[in-house]
Amino acid sequence: MIQNGALQLQAYDHIKKMILENGLEPDVLYSETKLSAELNLSRTPVREALRRLCQDGYITVVPSKGFMIRQLTEKDRKESIQVRCAIEGYCTYEIVSQLSSPRGQEFLLKLGAVLKNMKEAMTADDHFQSFLAYDHEFHLLIVDFAENEEFSHLFQRLMYLIHLTSVDSLSREGRLAATYQEHAAYFEALERQDGQAAYGILMDHLRMPLKLGSL
Repeated sequence: MIQNGALQLQAYDHIKKMILENGLEPDVLYSETKLSAELNLSRTPVREALRRLCQDGYITVVPSKGFMIRQLTEKDRKESIQVRCAIEGYCTYEIVSQLSSPRGQEFLLKLGAVLKNMKEAMTADDHFQSFLAYDHEFHLLIVDFAENEEFSHLFQRLMYLIHLTSVDSLSREGRLAATYQEHAAYFEALERQDGQAAYGILMDHLRMPLKLGSL
């Protein structure tokens, strides 16, 4: 059982990496059997990995046929952003209420460090991927502050849709710099302990992809 669990995790991580690095194409029906052969794994751990990837929103399983990479629809975009606004908005008020505490001050230090990394990433060789990773880290810090397992679970299920939305949005001209400025404005509002301003900045930031539309 332990070995099967390890193989399932190996398959999950490998397929997820392929998806995130564009190793699998949209609109293509992939075979579980062929994938198992390519990964040199039995079908059981691959099937379980695919089931989990489906639950996490990365793929759509077509019964008795295979699976396809999930694509971002306008409905997905809108609903995932609405959920993020609800979760991160609540977390912001939790953060503001504890900013004077040691935990709140530690959070600001961590968020400031990520913000600094985002700024440096804009001039790195792999600037897009680095910036994208720090963008996710910034928002994960906000969500994790609440220490709410349901929030974390929901956010994890949305992670691929968040990734697709971020790639779409950040690919627009000027959006990397604008995103950094929006994050910096949110951070500065927190430093001032201005919860209302921080909340408003965050809501505008999270809803920006809806204003931009799709590529």
